[in-house]
Amino acid sequence: MTEPTESIGFVGIGRMGANMARRLHERGFHLTAVYDLHSTAAVELAAELHVHPALTPAEVADRSSVVITVVSDDTAMRSIFSVTDKTSLLGSARSRLFVNCATLSPKTHQDIAGLVAGQGGLCLEACMAGSITQARQGTLYLMCGGNAEAYARAKIILDALGTTVRHIGRTGEAAKVKALVNMVMNNNTAALAEGLGLGAALGIDLALLRDVFSQTGAASRVLETDGDDMQQRAHDCYFSATHAAKDSAIALDLAQQVGLSLPVSQATLAQYQRLMALGKGDLDKSAIAELTFLDRLGSSSAHG
Repeated sequence: MTEPTESIGFVGIGRMGANMARRLHERGFHLTAVYDLHSTAAVELAAELHVHPALTPAEVADRSSVVITVVSDDTAMRSIFSVTDKTSLLGSARSRLFVNCATLSPKTHQDIAGLVAGQGGLCLEACMAGSITQARQGTLYLMCGGNAEAYARAKIILDALGTTVRHIGRTGEAAKVKALVNMVMNNNTAALAEGLGLGAALGIDLALLRDVFSQTGAASRVLETDGDDMQQRAHDCYFSATHAAKDSAIALDLAQQVGLSLPVSQATLAQYQRLMALGKGDLDKSAIAELTFLDRLGSSSAHG
């Protein structure tokens, strides 16, 4: 690997961001500072990686040539690139490269890239497909959107984070593809939950059913990752129901913009919204199975 020359900071060190930072540190990249709204998490990770625990996003940019952002949603992203807040990243954007990894609406990526370009900086969206484990192991699938200069500058860093790094096109295009990836994944998750829930109600052995699914047209990546969790009610969070709802909503908004009706995706979003209304939004997306098994939440909601 070519010797890393960039100094890298992180804004947003939740489950994914923290493990990406650990991965780059392990691979010998020069990490400078980390920032998170949850200051305790920033202080703890900074101590672990021997970097600066920044008090503001601007402090991260001041100390870094590349800033990787991994925030929760459009609102959080616009906040850290605020035009009016002097502690945001925007005031220190000149000559910086911002690698934005969250699943956001394409318009937000485009708006932020325009603001950064106006300040003399560069943006690259690097939308991630993968879990916390893959972030830690550097085996993410990364879909990138932005100009060739930004992509080339980020490539050595992205190659340490992912086994596949694809340049999809201009800013906003990768976000569209990522929205569709998560929409289909969420639909598959909801369908699997219904299949297993109905199987249980019919008295079918679920281990047998999952094995049959795996060797027939019912097979899916979600069956591999979530099938056992659904059966065992093991919903430790790798990708939350709240994030699943957010991402399906992004895709459905894109569908509305082009005049397309997506009833399966609408139904899936409604299920995740039900989970959130029940206070279960922080559970893994596999918890959608709680709505489809008769002896779980689905029992009262189905007959109430």
